[in-house]
Parts: sequence; C-alpha cells; structure tokens
Amino acid sequence: MAILRTRIKICGLTHPRDAEAATRQGVDAIGLVFYPPSPRAVSLDQARAICAALGPLVTPVALFVDARPALIEAVLQALPRAVLQFHGDESPEECQRYGRAWIKALRMSPDIDLDAELERYQGAGALLLDSYRPGVPGGTGQRFDWARVPKTLGSRLILAGGLTPENVGQAIAQVRPAVVDVSGGVESAPGSKSPARMADLVAAVRAADNVQGALPPEAATR
Repeated sequence: MAILRTRIKICGLTHPRDAEAATRQGVDAIGLVFYPPSPRAVSLDQARAICAALGPLVTPVALFVDARPALIEAVLQALPRAVLQFHGDESPEECQRYGRAWIKALRMSPDIDLDAELERYQGAGALLLDSYRPGVPGGTGQRFDWARVPKTLGSRLILAGGLTPENVGQAIAQVRPAVVDVSGGVESAPGSKSPARMADLVAAVRAADNVQGALPPEAATR
C-alpha cells in the first residue's frame, strides 16, 4: 500500500540560515510574512535573501493581511516563485487578481459559517484553517478543536494553529490534512527557527505518515 505523504510548511522565517535548515530537512514550503505588526515580518531584501537560500523545489509563500496591491505586486516582482497567502478580509476577487496561485486562511471563530466560506473561496488552491483570537490574524500558537474540520476539504486542507513536533502526529491521525503549517512550534524565539525542532517536526510527520499508510483504507478515513 502506498504511504501517504503530508506536506510541511514552516511559516515566519526571517533568516537565510533557517531556509537552509528547512531545505536540508526536506520541508516543502516556507512562509514569509509581509505584515509589519508581526514579530516575524520581513522586508523585501530579507525575503530575497531567504529565497536565495532555498532549495529549487521548496516553495516560498508570501503572507499578507489586507495589504495594499502595490505591496503585493512589489513582492511578486521580487519573488517570482512565490505563492500568495491571504490572512485578512480579502475578497475572492482581491485574492485572484494577481494571476498567481493563492491560499486563503480562515480563522476558526465560534461563529464562522465554514460551509459558506468554503464556497466563497472555492477558487483558492488551498484553504488554511487557523486558530482564532480577536484582533490577531494568525501565529497565535494556539490550536483549535480539530473535530470542526470538515472531511470534504481533502487535498485542499492546510492545518495550522498551535502545531508542534509533539502534537502533529495526533493532528495528522485525526484530520488527515494535505499540509501542516507550523511557525512558533519550531522556534527558539519569534522568527528564529530551531534546526533541532524542525528536524523533530519532520520526523514526527513522517512517523505519522507511516502509521497512516499502514492502516486499511476504511480505518484511514475515520
């Protein structure tokens, strides 16, 4: 039986050395935050240096929160490989206007109409489900109730929010996301990733994949 492969995204990089470490560990994508209030925010020059340190098949993802189009266009010009990720109140039309693959983050507030949001953002390449804290667009370090994740997302689901090397295996077993997105869970300080924690995360994901791949199909979908 083929073993499932959960993709791994490490978000909030601020140093080229962390991009090099993520590449060595086999991470699939990294996130660059273009939101000035964040302790993980980067400049265009920082982003260029980080992307230059990535392996050729590691995808950079540029994260925005209700950003002005001029900023997004400048980032896309500087980072031609980047995928877009929107964490604010951007409409579907705003997300797709740049002609680039995009991800929409949805914060799992108690009153979110998730079915309506999934329909609204059906043009997204993926939907990222994140924890909700009022006034904080992401990076809370807190997890939400994974039982709220709909089974219908399948290959479009990116799971974020409080993931760590210690709990990512449980998340994969319960939710079966296509991608896990981790930031604070592999840090030594905000924006500074720990190579050891990244290695632990990758090992935990691969171990969980091996367990899931060993299950019969009916058990793996529960």
